[in-house]
Amino acid sequence: MSHPTRFDAVSVVTKANVYFDGRVVSHTVLFDDQSKKTLGLIYPGSYHFGTNEPERMDIVAGQCTVVLDGESDSVTHTAGGSFKVPGNSGFTITVSEGVVEYICSFS
Repeated sequence: MSHPTRFDAVSVVTKANVYFDGRVVSHTVLFDDQSKKTLGLIYPGSYHFGTNEPERMDIVAGQCTVVLDGESDSVTHTAGGSFKVPGNSGFTITVSEGVVEYICSFS
C-alpha cells in the first residue's frame, strides 16, 4: 500500500513536536472527521517512543529498523513500507544514515 502524497482541506498545528534534542521533529495535521496524523523527520540515531493509542507509521523516504516493545527481532522498513504499533505499547526506531520521512496515523 502506498502512502498519500498530499492531504487536502486540513488544519495544521504550527507548533512543531520536537523530540530528542531536535533529532525527531513532526507537525500535527487535523482532519474534519476529528482524526489526526503527524508528518515528520527522523535523523540518524535510535529512539524509543511510547504509544497511548494504536499507530500506523508509513515510511515516505529513507530506511529504518524497528523493534516493537515485547519483541526482540528488528524489522527494516523502507520508503513505501509501513508498520503498526499497538496502543499502550511502544517501539524503538533506528535510523543509520540519511533522514527518514514519515506519516503517523492514529486510530
